[in-house]
Amino acid sequence: MSHPCSFGPGVWAPWQQSLLPLPCPPRGLWAEAGLRAEHRLNSPWLSSSSSLQIRVDGPRGNALQYETVQVVEPGPVLRDMAFSKDHEQLYIMSERQVRVPVESCGQYQSCGECLGSGDPHCGWCVLHNTCTRKERCERSKEPRRFASEMKQCVRLTVHPSNISVSQEPLGEWAPLCSTFLSVEPQHGAMAAPMTSWLALPTGDHHVVQLQLKSKETGMTFASTSFVFYNCSVHNSCLSCVESPYRCHWCKYRHVCTHDPKTCSFQEGRVKLPEDCPQLLRVDKILVPVEVIKPITLKAKNLPQPQSGQRGYECVLRIQGSEQRVPALRFNSSRVQCQNSSYSYEGMEINNLPVELTVVWNGHFNIDNPAPSCPLPAVHLYKCGARRESCGLCLKADPDFECGWCQGQGQCTLRQHCPIHESQWLELSGANSKCTNPRITEIIPVTGPREGGTKVTIRGENLGLEFRDIASHVKVAGVECSPLVDGYIPAEQIVCEMGEAKPSQHAGFVEICVAVCRPEFMARSSQLYYFMVSPDLKPSRGPMSGGTQVTITGTNLNAGSNVVVPAAELVRGAIMSTPGCPAAPRETRWVGEAARVQSPAAQPPCSPSLQLCEVLSATEMTCQAPALALGPDHQSDLTERPEEFGFILDNVQSLLILNKTNFTYYPNPVFEAFGPSGILELKPGTPIILKGKNLIPPVAGGNVKLNYTVLVGEKPCTVTVSDVQLLCESPNLIGRHKVMARVGGMEYSPGMVYIAPDSPLSLPAIVSIAVAGGLLIIFIVAVLIAYKRKSRESDLTLKRLQMQMDNLESRVALECKEAFAELQTDIHELTSDLDGAGIPFLDYRTYTMRVLFPGIEDHPVLRDLEERVEKGLKLFAQLINNKVFLLSFIRTLESQRSFSMRDRGNVASLIMTVLQSKLEYATDVLKQLLADLIDKNLESKNHPKLLLRRTESVAEKMLTNWFTFLLYKFLKECAGEPLFSLFCAIKQQMEKGPIDAITGEARYSLSEDKLIRQQIDYKTLVLSCVSPDSANSPEVPVKILNCDTITQVKEKILDAIFKNVPCSHRPKAADMDLEWRQGSGARMILQDEDITTKIENDWKRLNTLAHYQVPDGSVVALVSKQVTAYNAVNNSTVSRTSASKYGEFTESFWGTEGALSRPVPPLASPPPTGRPHLKPVLRAASALVPPPQGTLQKFVDDLFETIFSTAHRGSALPLAIKYMFDFLDEQADKHGIHDPHVRHTWKSNCLPLRFWVNMIKNPQFVFDIHKNSITDACLSVVAQTFMDSCSTSEHRLGKDSPSNKLLYAKDIPSYKNWVERYYSDIGKMPAISDQDMNAYLAEQSRMHMNEFNTMSALSEIFSYVGKYSEEVSPALLGVSRNPKVRKELQQALGTGVHKP
Repeated sequence: MSHPCSFGPGVWAPWQQSLLPLPCPPRGLWAEAGLRAEHRLNSPWLSSSSSLQIRVDGPRGNALQYETVQVVEPGPVLRDMAFSKDHEQLYIMSERQVRVPVESCGQYQSCGECLGSGDPHCGWCVLHNTCTRKERCERSKEPRRFASEMKQCVRLTVHPSNISVSQEPLGEWAPLCSTFLSVEPQHGAMAAPMTSWLALPTGDHHVVQLQLKSKETGMTFASTSFVFYNCSVHNSCLSCVESPYRCHWCKYRHVCTHDPKTCSFQEGRVKLPEDCPQLLRVDKILVPVEVIKPITLKAKNLPQPQSGQRGYECVLRIQGSEQRVPALRFNSSRVQCQNSSYSYEGMEINNLPVELTVVWNGHFNIDNPAPSCPLPAVHLYKCGARRESCGLCLKADPDFECGWCQGQGQCTLRQHCPIHESQWLELSGANSKCTNPRITEIIPVTGPREGGTKVTIRGENLGLEFRDIASHVKVAGVECSPLVDGYIPAEQIVCEMGEAKPSQHAGFVEICVAVCRPEFMARSSQLYYFMVSPDLKPSRGPMSGGTQVTITGTNLNAGSNVVVPAAELVRGAIMSTPGCPAAPRETRWVGEAARVQSPAAQPPCSPSLQLCEVLSATEMTCQAPALALGPDHQSDLTERPEEFGFILDNVQSLLILNKTNFTYYPNPVFEAFGPSGILELKPGTPIILKGKNLIPPVAGGNVKLNYTVLVGEKPCTVTVSDVQLLCESPNLIGRHKVMARVGGMEYSPGMVYIAPDSPLSLPAIVSIAVAGGLLIIFIVAVLIAYKRKSRESDLTLKRLQMQMDNLESRVALECKEAFAELQTDIHELTSDLDGAGIPFLDYRTYTMRVLFPGIEDHPVLRDLEERVEKGLKLFAQLINNKVFLLSFIRTLESQRSFSMRDRGNVASLIMTVLQSKLEYATDVLKQLLADLIDKNLESKNHPKLLLRRTESVAEKMLTNWFTFLLYKFLKECAGEPLFSLFCAIKQQMEKGPIDAITGEARYSLSEDKLIRQQIDYKTLVLSCVSPDSANSPEVPVKILNCDTITQVKEKILDAIFKNVPCSHRPKAADMDLEWRQGSGARMILQDEDITTKIENDWKRLNTLAHYQVPDGSVVALVSKQVTAYNAVNNSTVSRTSASKYGEFTESFWGTEGALSRPVPPLASPPPTGRPHLKPVLRAASALVPPPQGTLQKFVDDLFETIFSTAHRGSALPLAIKYMFDFLDEQADKHGIHDPHVRHTWKSNCLPLRFWVNMIKNPQFVFDIHKNSITDACLSVVAQTFMDSCSTSEHRLGKDSPSNKLLYAKDIPSYKNWVERYYSDIGKMPAISDQDMNAYLAEQSRMHMNEFNTMSALSEIFSYVGKYSEEVSPALLGVSRNPKVRKELQQALGTGVHKP
């Protein structure tokens, strides 16, 4: 280790002007410090600026400065210093003792800053994410826990570097919390969970920070960037495929996706911009208004609309309005907008560019590759717009094919003008000259007789070519030569006047167009005048000239250009002889100056001029001119000039004057600001300019010069003495030029630099620069690593893409066949429904199914014994007391064992009791709802959660309230579209195979009930004999050959008894299917008989294909015949449970058909191999669209009926308006003005609580049978209904359930219906309490005796007995009325029990 003095005093900090070297301290001190630094030498140096520089041994033995420490301020620092005992502090001697830490590692915030600082004491504690000494870092001796070199800093790389927001998730999203893994010394890999969905703020990507967090310390010790991208924001093919991310365009779905598998067809996927459907550039398309004309456009890659998709349309946006025109696609490269006419308003525009867009399937736009230059350019034009004259008409663009119709006197098209050839003028025709030219304006109307004036003539029909008017223009009888540059065809002529004779004074302008015939001649209504000579002032001046003359007269603005010939104006100057210094001063001269225009003074030896100001006819003021002296004639003495002179116009006699009394004093002389010319100052310090002769040596000493000193552009206050100027520095910082002005001279002594109070010192600036450089190096290293990883990812992606293409090609044919099967004729379904009636349930059955679902014979329909009714009458009186009833409900709800089922039951029982008093029931319901709203808001729950779930008696009572009051609306309005939807779903499901065991169907709206196997079947038409009468005509019924016998019987019963309610029809289980063959042979067909196939202990249900029943066969339904076989089996399908069946079918997934499916029997059991087909068939089933298109009309009709305030002749039910107004009042009361919250309350109140229940359970309204597949499809429609009523946006992706994807494109329209529905209800006049009570009383009267009130009271009283210990004291406590308390005690003491 070298001695510290070896550094010597010659090593200095570059930014310190004075630095004092530190003498050698005691050797013991340095040796001790050296051991602490692990053989690296710390050497402190002190400067006079009270700071401490610490130096250590650098590479190759050089000194390295790594830190500057501020010790004390102000005051000097002494040489003496010493280490503390623990060698962590350094004592510095100043006016007081100062203790300075040896290191300050905590100031560095990153590993790069810490290790890049060069501090030998500091290192990076990795898991604690801090810069510290090694002994202070926990477990620092373990590998990779303490970094002492830059290469040991933790760096992160991410694979993949980006991911789509809709991509298959890598795991559940959770906070990134991982332990520090045991990785290789150079690099490591960690798997972090990703999210499958992310709401991007704007644009198609969003950058987030991935952080690595230690479970041990809880601190983040490494982070990096990660990109989420969203292809779905791109709404055009070009923007999609040109995205920097892996986006693909689905041509037939018009969506951008990261997963090409979601495209409908393989040929519909676009990857390159040149494969995108797009329009090509064509020449300008001109379309006259009100003229029927097709528009043909060039394009490329135009898709052929598939079955169920709409064709092409041209959309023209004309003055803010949209006009759609059907278009015909000839091939992939040409489309034509069909014959149509177009128009726009106003006559101010003769040529209107129009934006033209080509769309198909309603809203699928064909790309326009040049948005800044719209393609194609369609121009609508009006010939008559801004072309009121023949000339303007014929000079229009020839492509417009406009012409002048003389008979009508307007510019129009040829087909709009009479047939006579003489009436039609066009530019390209033989008759192309406009008659009746007219002059409307002449500029100017006066001019000199000498000519040369350019006259502008404006008018109409002034020829179409210059040669038409080249020699036929006269102005006031004088020839006027037309100029080519000023000629505007048909509108303007500019000609130059010739010289007029003295006898000519005024006249008209006359022109001839081409020939001088009357119909081609024009005369102006204005006269052109020749002007007279003006007056001149002054009328006299010096013979030498130079006098300014004022010209006065009339018509001085005549002519096109005014030029006044005059002698050259000459200015004057004061003159003096050389030999004396020039100190300019203002001097007053007296003499004859009345006729001098611009007097000036000048010495004969100087070329400069000093202008003079004339004060009166006898006096003028001049500035003394400077004397130009050579270097040899400079003098500090006072001198007088021998000659002086004036230049007064061109007067020669005053050019030299002798023996003047002028005295010149020496010029002021300033010194420069040092050799560098820069003066450094602090803010507020005055600027001193040194020099001599600053005050003229005049006798008396009272003469001073006017000095001006500028610092930059700002003047400063000046104090003058003989040898210096004192300038108060203005409020400036930085470098500025100083300029001193006196008299006519200027001098700059140099620049002044006013140093700002900089918050950053030079060491801090250097540290920042070093850190920035290290950061740049780090970023470059990260980018290089990122590029390498990206290249590897691209190779992996290509391999995966090839595998996916192979898989998709194998299911392409199956997808196309399934798509074709779903296109059915909607007319067939509607024709079947027209003849069938709607089997509505009566009011009692309807309400019982809604209030008490699943209970056929509820106690409220039965009578009670007389002994029980006596006690219940007292309880009925209490129920009719509002205070008691509210307290009773609140007490029950406060019990923990009062379950959700109990709440719904109590609510239904109370509404049953109050059926005859709906006014009272409504009042109680409003109070309960108000209390529920208050409770919801007090508990800080989100307001949108109100009425979301049935968690209270009030919510169930609200459902029952709407059930009572909307029955009439159901029968008259909403019932018909609801029943039509049910029948449509049922018929659509039966057009394809339905699994007799699981209820899965080929054409299911629900993904859970979808048959995912390929099943071969065909449709049969059987002639069925009615079981009621054998002589009745046979009924044709469509059957599938894969239907089981029970399914065939159900379809036959539906066809024969389609006008009969379900409860009045025979049961399929009570009937046998008889196949009547030729020659009188008859055969009973059953699901299971002795011919049933058994494979591996599994039975295959018999189908029509099993019995080989041909198309057109005759069958009949006969009464059930008990046979030995079906008596033993008891009509069971299988002796195996449904759960085992599910396991079995799952094991055969992907084969040609599961054994229990209703398909023809197999010769041998299907193979269980080929497991790789499972994902392929699942992909195929996902690509086959459901029968949503066929059912769309019925769903739209139902939604439109529900969300209409007036439909099918029925007005909006008063209950809906009344309840919505109540919710608005509650929102106003609580200060809730968010429209989304109000919208949600109304949606939870009516659609969610009532309509969703009716849609999912049509058997509540109609006498029908609902099977499992129909129930699953209705649940999809109900989910769509709920999504339509929601205000939140549902972002859908590949992993979204299929039932949400079915109506995704229709939900925005449905939401608009809902918003319009709520808005229309809000605009309706409010319903008064009197009108509502009258309506409720009428409803109560109509259904007075539907239920047994006493039985309902008995059921309610059972809850009093169940919770008697809690309910009785609570109810007695709130009953302040003695009469009520007495009645309550009597009712509780009667001991009512259920019979």
